[in-house]
Amino acid sequence: MQITNQIHFRNLRGDILGGVTAAVVALPMALAFGIASGAGASAGLWGAILVGFFAALFGGTPTLISEPTGPMTVIVTAFITELTAYNPENGLSMAFTVVMMAGVFQIIFGLLRLGKYITMMPYNVISGFMTGIGVILIFIQIAPFLGQETPKGGVLGVILNLPTLITNINLWETGLGIVTLAILFLYPNKLKNFIPSQLVALIVGTLIAIFLLDGIEIRTIATIGEITPGLPEIHLPTFSSGNLRLMFVESLVLGMVGSIDCMLTCVVADSLTRTENKPNKELIGQGIANLITGLCGGIAGSGSTTGTVVNIQTGARTALSGISRALVLLIVVLWAAPLTSGIPLSVLAAIVLKVGIDIIDWGFLKRVHKISLKTAGILYGVVLLTVFVDLMVAVAVGVFVANILTIARLNEMQSKSVKAITDDDDQIILTSEEKEILDLANGRVLLFHLSGPMIFGVAKAISREHGAISNYDVLIVDLGEVPVLGVTSSLAIENAIQEAIDEGREVIVVGATGKVKRRLEKLGIQGLIPEHHWMDERLNALQEGLTVVRGKQGGNWELVIDN
Repeated sequence: MQITNQIHFRNLRGDILGGVTAAVVALPMALAFGIASGAGASAGLWGAILVGFFAALFGGTPTLISEPTGPMTVIVTAFITELTAYNPENGLSMAFTVVMMAGVFQIIFGLLRLGKYITMMPYNVISGFMTGIGVILIFIQIAPFLGQETPKGGVLGVILNLPTLITNINLWETGLGIVTLAILFLYPNKLKNFIPSQLVALIVGTLIAIFLLDGIEIRTIATIGEITPGLPEIHLPTFSSGNLRLMFVESLVLGMVGSIDCMLTCVVADSLTRTENKPNKELIGQGIANLITGLCGGIAGSGSTTGTVVNIQTGARTALSGISRALVLLIVVLWAAPLTSGIPLSVLAAIVLKVGIDIIDWGFLKRVHKISLKTAGILYGVVLLTVFVDLMVAVAVGVFVANILTIARLNEMQSKSVKAITDDDDQIILTSEEKEILDLANGRVLLFHLSGPMIFGVAKAISREHGAISNYDVLIVDLGEVPVLGVTSSLAIENAIQEAIDEGREVIVVGATGKVKRRLEKLGIQGLIPEHHWMDERLNALQEGLTVVRGKQGGNWELVIDN
């Protein structure tokens, strides 16, 4: 397997142009997410550089752009707040350790080949999850948008302190935020291909703060401060016995959310380039990237839909685009970092707030209630759990409930394929010869026909159908149309056979082959039934059943079938 991502120089112009354009888009977002996370603008920039470079180099999706994203920032913000509150001295280093651990988890996911399974979840769960993240991003940016510090307690803390935040509003900073939002919402689409709206909003908001407001001696505008040029500081793994469980859980959550976020973006990239990504290789690449990023004091990142789309639309086709993007950002950090010192925090808050608004799945929210009330209930439940409880709890509960409802529907459908046939009431599956034999048995042969996958929910239908076995002389279990036999259904069949044997009835099994037969053998059912009563053809089984019935009734007889 090729270690690095797909790189060649046949599309050099398109890849470099795509990388430079993606870097321009990434710069304001990296600053905004770094500030929003609590790790600082420098951590956001190094996250964008290192995640972008190493994910492009070792990943499995050539045109994917990886950087700090909204979902990742939400989680990073939460554990930075908690760890620094518990340990002010080493809390930030512990937070970067969580980023490293998340990278290790992603590498493990890739090695276990879980890539193609990560996004196999109902759309209403994904929609609710992403919408909840959008809501969180909006709420945690309200305070800096109003010119104040974000209160503790997450979304609930912001809601409870909202009257105080509004009362103490800084009109100048809020005005800058409003200008920024206006630019982002009203920016012409035709200009986005030349210069991204986020960069324009960042430049305009900063210039207003520097020249206009400073000119009238307004000194109350909070800015990100100067970023020291140079290489990042190394943060060796730092652990605390009191927070080890928290760090483990948060790193697992961060790794899972990053993997989900990345795989969803890979699907977008595939649809635009008409290619197919290598999901397991991509997860390993993302893991390596986050591991190195945490070591160098950057915030975690994942596949960015905005950056990836811009990259592809500008002409990129290989990982050279992601690498060139990272190098452009590296130049900014090493030589132009001091130029960012005057950027107002309210401008960055407005940029992140717009990201939160865009993440919300407005299109699906408008019509989900028309599709199904159950679907809508799951979606809104996931949103509430994401916002007020925990991201992974929301996903786990949403997937669990959605799967239970799906299994219930499948069981209801599959239960209809369990049929007990004794006479002409339901013989549509039988040939004319088989019907004639069944009629000659005078209702003393019970043909127990099963078809389709026998999952665990079908066991109830099996138990219900064999309840009247005492009324028959022979039980024929027809498994010829069963490709999969679950353990629970196997045990239900075993109970039916055992009950028939206890009642002194003869049992014949027909059509059990391959995995189905091996499952029955492992359960020991083969020892309950004579070898000659294991048959391949249903017609032969019916003939044997009729022989048994005639034998019990006594007398000589001859079976004649008209062809």
